[in-house]
Amino acid sequence: MLPLIGAFKLVKALLLLGLALGLLRLAHGNAAAMLDRWAIQLHIDPDGEHVGRFVQKILLLDESRLRALSAGILAYASLFLVEGVGLLLRRRWAEWFTVIATGSLVPLELYEIVRHPRPLRVTVLAVNVAIVWYLAARLRREAASRAEG
Repeated sequence: MLPLIGAFKLVKALLLLGLALGLLRLAHGNAAAMLDRWAIQLHIDPDGEHVGRFVQKILLLDESRLRALSAGILAYASLFLVEGVGLLLRRRWAEWFTVIATGSLVPLELYEIVRHPRPLRVTVLAVNVAIVWYLAARLRREAASRAEG
């Protein structure tokens, strides 16, 4: 399971890295034109309900806020990168780090689900709770077997 969880964390890191770099590009150019071009390249309706709302929110941000948002997302991606690589290398510290980091975000995820319930948010919460539960149980079993031996 550790390689699967590690790969999941790395995929999340790469997606967030792409988002952070995209926001930086928006900060340096004509954001509206760039967002329209990206939507067309990805075959997404730029005026669609979800994409349209996202585009409008992004267009309200000035260059400094886009940079700040990009930096925050990059930090979050770095967290996932450290977790993913550590888990793929089967490091015990990475298991602890993932339990603490992922578990600490569960209350925020619950808050967001209460405010705006969406199937994707519920799915993400369920996956994160399963990861924390699995890793905590694994760490507990290993600690018990070391104590016996």
